[in-house]
Amino acid sequence: MIIRIVKMGFVPEEIDNFLEIFKENKNKIRNFDGCHHVELIRDVEQSNQFFTYSHWESKEHLNNYRNSTLFKGVWANTKNKFNQKPEAWSTKKV
Repeated sequence: MIIRIVKMGFVPEEIDNFLEIFKENKNKIRNFDGCHHVELIRDVEQSNQFFTYSHWESKEHLNNYRNSTLFKGVWANTKNKFNQKPEAWSTKKV
């Protein structure tokens, strides 16, 4: 099981647009082959900082998602709202 964490910082005026994009796509992501869980987390101190937290069956499933038209469409509509470079980690429980 791969746990994927992605940190994203947004231009404050774009947060509502991002939240709408996530709302429109979260079930599609959850239903993608190999995805067991996806959620959005917001930092309590810096309200423009968000994290996606997702569980994937394997690296191959995660990579299939990252190469999919779904991901490419979501990412294209999201990345122009960033105010900093996103960071991502693929992790597993110890």
